[in-house]
Amino acid sequence: MKFTEDHEWLRAEGDLFVVGVTEYAAEQMGDVVFVELPEEGRTVKKDEEIVVIESVKVASDIKAPLDGTIVAVNEKLADAPAFVNDDPLGDGWFFKLRVDDPSAVEAFMDEDAYKAMIA
Repeated sequence: MKFTEDHEWLRAEGDLFVVGVTEYAAEQMGDVVFVELPEEGRTVKKDEEIVVIESVKVASDIKAPLDGTIVAVNEKLADAPAFVNDDPLGDGWFFKLRVDDPSAVEAFMDEDAYKAMIA
């Protein structure tokens, strides 16, 4: 798993990357009540806002961590946005991304570096 400074995580799944938010981010947001996901097939650019999350505390955007194409979205979040809080590293994922340059993922933090950042 790799982590961004924006509190997103990326997990390799074959030639795709699954993207979600960290436990820390889910905690900070409070109870998530709504998630707007991108459309499958959408081409995205790094830092483009592609997911909208609304919680009892705040509305936030999730940015594309890398250039690529959205190949799947977690439809379960439409009916059960609480998965973001209940299982942020598992069932609370947002989308799967086929990245243009898979080696670019290496620039992100590993778990130890991320933990040090939020300490």
